[in-house]
Amino acid sequence: MKFSLRQIEYFVATAESGSIVQASRQIPISQPAISAAIAHLENVFGVSLFIRHHAQGLSLTPEGRMVLQEARTLLLHAQELGGSLNGMLGRVQGEVAVGCMTTLFPLLAPDLIQSFSATHPDARLRVIAGHHEELTEKLRDGEVSVMIGYNMPMPQAISFQPLSALPPYVFTSVDHPLATTGRVRLEDLVDEPFLLLDLPFSRDYFLQLFSSAGIAPRIAGHYPSMDVIRSLAARGVGFGLGNARPRNQNALDGKPLAYLGLEDECAPLVYGLFTVTGQRLPLRVSAFLEMCIGNLSNRNLPGTI
Repeated sequence: MKFSLRQIEYFVATAESGSIVQASRQIPISQPAISAAIAHLENVFGVSLFIRHHAQGLSLTPEGRMVLQEARTLLLHAQELGGSLNGMLGRVQGEVAVGCMTTLFPLLAPDLIQSFSATHPDARLRVIAGHHEELTEKLRDGEVSVMIGYNMPMPQAISFQPLSALPPYVFTSVDHPLATTGRVRLEDLVDEPFLLLDLPFSRDYFLQLFSSAGIAPRIAGHYPSMDVIRSLAARGVGFGLGNARPRNQNALDGKPLAYLGLEDECAPLVYGLFTVTGQRLPLRVSAFLEMCIGNLSNRNLPGTI
């Protein structure tokens, strides 16, 4: 073979970071070593893998994108080979890349990272936050081995393992007229300004709750961040809807929130684990899935009430 796995690893790190400088910090290795590896691969393959932008990093050529896909597969197979050998000795080691929905990320990621490293000290969990569509793409492209998200439409080639149901709830400022009622109906909020979480699928889910009740919300703003909506609601700008109820009932700026249950018969979101159907998973990924099922199935989401 005219190239090494190490050279392939340097190429993938550079392609994913878009910079030799960033790749050298990530691996870590010297920048000249990475540059030499890329130059060697370009000479072996007879094509340019990157377009060099002065002072602005690198971008992949069309040929480079094709090589990147195969390079990731090659590295994955190499890791699986090592994992298989380690599995014979009952060891779990290596990195597990997991994608997690942004609304679940701050609650789940710390718990998962701590629990996995405590159970498997030779393994490392890398959790990436994102919305449904981008994480689905990363799962299909092999950038993550597992996706944690809600039971939303997915391609047939992806399997879903449910963990727990999260019913919707309302949050307002503590001095809102409805704050002390404990429970409300959506029709009680029809004239109130609604702060909509404007993320793919999440947006449709929350709007469908109103549609099912036969009413239309008075949308006061579209926001891509639940933290921003919580802060605005705590200031009395409007009310928000969510599914994960953080135990900390304060917004990021410290202002308190009131949580209200919904009396309407609303379909909960079920969160769980997505994997590519039929894929033979390495031991480290199987160990992560088993941990999630054992720790999270039919239980409160970590850090919630």
